[in-house]
Amino acid sequence: MPGSSRHSGSNRGNLESTSDVPQPASQYTASRIVEKFEHVVVFVLMGLLVVVITVATLELVWLLFKDITTPAELLLNVEQMFELFGFFLMVLIAMELLATLRSYLYERVVHVEVVLEVALIAVAQKVIILDTARAGGLTLIGLAGLLLALAAASWAVRTVRRRGGSPDGQ
Repeated sequence: MPGSSRHSGSNRGNLESTSDVPQPASQYTASRIVEKFEHVVVFVLMGLLVVVITVATLELVWLLFKDITTPAELLLNVEQMFELFGFFLMVLIAMELLATLRSYLYERVVHVEVVLEVALIAVAQKVIILDTARAGGLTLIGLAGLLLALAAASWAVRTVRRRGGSPDGQ
């Protein structure tokens, strides 16, 4: 029945209307317009993210090539390695964001685990490139607390999922 839910036939978790009462035609049309708009925005974001990933990967390759070919005592010094790790993790974060957008587009669900993974990777990147000599004690304590909170949330989500629950609403 065309007006009985927000979509026809795809698996969208619990984000859809489960009511069997037909929607008025104007509400159904408005819902379809918003849904199409969401699809366009997500496709544009995915395209832009692909461009960012490509540019960041090329920049990472260039930095690595430049650092390796520059004569020095060590092949890579500590600052160069931190810079390379920062770029590498930035590309990894962008890839995870792309996976999140893709899952939203096809499943209409934002997976809590993926969001937590992206946050953990982003904080890990900050910790890796952080100059501890210049960072204050409160900054380090704050980052440690943030990492612990994200790790605890990730553990809780996985525990609930293993026990048959569904933190994503699926």
